[in-house]
Amino acid sequence: MSTNSTVSGPAAPGRIASVDFFRGFTMFMLAGEASRLYLTLMKYDSRVVHFFAEQLEHHEWHGLHFWDLIQPFFMFIVGVAIPFAVANRLKKGTTNRQITIHAIKRSLLLFFIGWALYFIEAGHFVLRLQNVLAQLAVTYLVAFLIRNKSYTFQIAFTLIILLLIDLAYRFFPVEGFNNPWVNYENLGAWFNNRIEGVDKASEWATLNFVSTTAHTVWGVLCGKLLMSDKSPKQKIRILIIAGVTALAIGYALDLFNITPIIKKIATSSFVFAGGGWTILALAFSYWLIDVKKLFAKGAKFFIIVGMNCIFIYIFFHVGTADILKKIADPFSRLLFSWAGMLTAETITGLLVWGALWYVCYWLYKNKIFIKI
Repeated sequence: MSTNSTVSGPAAPGRIASVDFFRGFTMFMLAGEASRLYLTLMKYDSRVVHFFAEQLEHHEWHGLHFWDLIQPFFMFIVGVAIPFAVANRLKKGTTNRQITIHAIKRSLLLFFIGWALYFIEAGHFVLRLQNVLAQLAVTYLVAFLIRNKSYTFQIAFTLIILLLIDLAYRFFPVEGFNNPWVNYENLGAWFNNRIEGVDKASEWATLNFVSTTAHTVWGVLCGKLLMSDKSPKQKIRILIIAGVTALAIGYALDLFNITPIIKKIATSSFVFAGGGWTILALAFSYWLIDVKKLFAKGAKFFIIVGMNCIFIYIFFHVGTADILKKIADPFSRLLFSWAGMLTAETITGLLVWGALWYVCYWLYKNKIFIKI
């Protein structure tokens, strides 16, 4: 990837389509959240619709919804892409030193953009670092720097950081913040309060970058596996074994009341469970798209979004989705209010979601790929 916004084509042929699909699907789902459609679905008086809508919002605290997997998906797939991106640059003659400098610059830029989105939203200086870009700035750089270490080293590294952050939460000695799994009464809350300079900051812990580094490192390992000479059958088997093992560990830690699954403070059990589902999702995508080639055309719909994923994330986070909603809403009400205002609101959400996809399509069609 280029460190500056550029007009260029996608990477050279030979990349794995399921990786591009996975990234695009994740960002497309985030665009759906920006459209406010998921919130609208919660208003329906239907148990089925309400169930699916509930899965499209974060769990309140202890537990796991589908939406809690979106950030692991994104941080993981960035890791998967690292070996491909490095190999592509080396093939073009870029030196290792230049690649490392690029990675450091990219990390700093991601960190700045992640912070700036909060600054823009607040309209005044704030020091919040909980969004995926700010977190990814750290996890991406760590994963990049240890990418050439052995599989054993990288797995051991992630297990050690998960153990250390788990112990830090359990034995943090500050009164009022020594209840590790209680909202606003744990190490993550104390750290948030300190860096933000307030008495009660966000329930989303900035310290999540420590434990979720595992997701990006595991992504690197899976990326190297996909690039290897192993047969597709062997790759899928390894991915399934890894995914099921991580799931078993995560849910066992929760089931036996050792460490609860809490996404908002990224507990070790959440990282294992989230990582397990993510690895299995990659295995399924790889089998479906690259091995069986059953979804090649449909995958392109999402790949288009993935080609400009960072751009579209910033695009809808600076208020553009709200502007699109303001434009579409009067037309939806005019044309569909006869079916009920809730229907009109749903159509507005779909129109905004579609418009965000079309922005990506327009960029793709014109061969504009904005990367950092």
